[in-house]
Amino acid sequence: MSKIITIIHGPNLNKLGNREVDIYGRETLETMNKTLKAYVSSKGIELNIFQHNSEGDIIDTLHREEKTSSGFVINPAAYSHTSLAIRDAITANQRPVIEVHLSNIYAREEFRQHSVTAGACLGQITGFGCYSYILAIKALLEKN
Repeated sequence: MSKIITIIHGPNLNKLGNREVDIYGRETLETMNKTLKAYVSSKGIELNIFQHNSEGDIIDTLHREEKTSSGFVINPAAYSHTSLAIRDAITANQRPVIEVHLSNIYAREEFRQHSVTAGACLGQITGFGCYSYILAIKALLEKN
């Protein structure tokens, strides 16, 4: 059986490609997901990819997918800065979780420079666009 890594894209990432392109670029979520699948295709890894705009759906996915996933890559997006509920779901999870962000949140507005969810994660990768996800996948493979 191959390893399964669950990718969770948070709110508004479904709008990539036409949302704040000066920050996020023109790459769409669909294109990014194809890139991630191509990256893992020769590594014996299966990706389960989800995108949720609601906090509850993100939490439900963390709980449900824990049964089969080897680890998680999560971009909580704006929930990174506010969601104690997602942080608690990460803490309760028995699998490693790595937080990612497409943009460098530490070079942005002050309110984006603090993540309440990152402290519950194995680590955080920020500022490398789609490559943030690839780096997180590499880190999960090294840890497992």
